[in-house]
Amino acid sequence: MNDVPSLKPLPEGALVALAALRRAAAEARKIAIQTNTGIVIRRHGELVELSAADLIAEEAAKSAAE
Repeated sequence: MNDVPSLKPLPEGALVALAALRRAAAEARKIAIQTNTGIVIRRHGELVELSAADLIAEEAAKSAAE
């Protein structure tokens, strides 16, 4: 018996929807920083609240890694 799950093709438009979600997330982070408010995200299956300072620190770390 093969325990490897079969790969199914993505539904039409799934990649477009994923790209739109990523753009929306980036915009939400940008607005949260501009307004000094936090956001709630799901990270590794857990809900995590990030302050504007957390978002700025993550953005700086990401820029430094590039």
